[in-house]
Amino acid sequence: MKKQKTIKIWVPTDWSSVSLSKYLALQKDLENYKDDEKAIKAALYYHICDVDTRLLSKLDSETIKNIDEDLNAFMNDAEHDLQPKITIGDNEYGFEPDLSRMSYGAYLDISSYETFTIDENWAKIMDILYRPIKKKQGGLYEIEEYSVRDEDSHKKWFSVGMDIHFGVFFYFITLLMDLQSGILNSLMKQKNLPTHIKRLLEESGKVMRVLPNWQTKI
Repeated sequence: MKKQKTIKIWVPTDWSSVSLSKYLALQKDLENYKDDEKAIKAALYYHICDVDTRLLSKLDSETIKNIDEDLNAFMNDAEHDLQPKITIGDNEYGFEPDLSRMSYGAYLDISSYETFTIDENWAKIMDILYRPIKKKQGGLYEIEEYSVRDEDSHKKWFSVGMDIHFGVFFYFITLLMDLQSGILNSLMKQKNLPTHIKRLLEESGKVMRVLPNWQTKI
């Protein structure tokens, strides 16, 4: 009789346990295998749970069902609050305290990227927005002035949990939505607005209401 082997599978319960590097690798595979459900499941198990693809076919249906339930419990909820202060290793970093006063150099460097989304450039954006805290007083803090980043400075962000990254991303999504909603509401109240412009604004409002839900999907 063959000896049965016990296999331990680690399944995260929230996004804090999934690093940016894992998330980006997962996204790349999901894009490559978007029409292959079997490959998508294998990619999820491999990147999120460190389950080798060769092992997946050997798992019983009950185990797979339990893992799927645990993954679905947190993967469909990617909305997190912005964390103003975080610690990486022995260093504490603070989010840009006043975006309206962000240095022109920081603004230029962020705007040099074609898109503002969680992709291969995201770690560099985070490295601009979060900088070492040099002074704290109560709940307030002061961060180092922005300067051209060291070539490897952004790499630390690849090991940071996705709860932190999503917090920043959805902070800007919410900010954008609020600004656009305010503009739309203001324009819609204007009298003698051409019918085609009014219709366009109404359609834009529908898109904006759908956007947050769309952005949370993996």
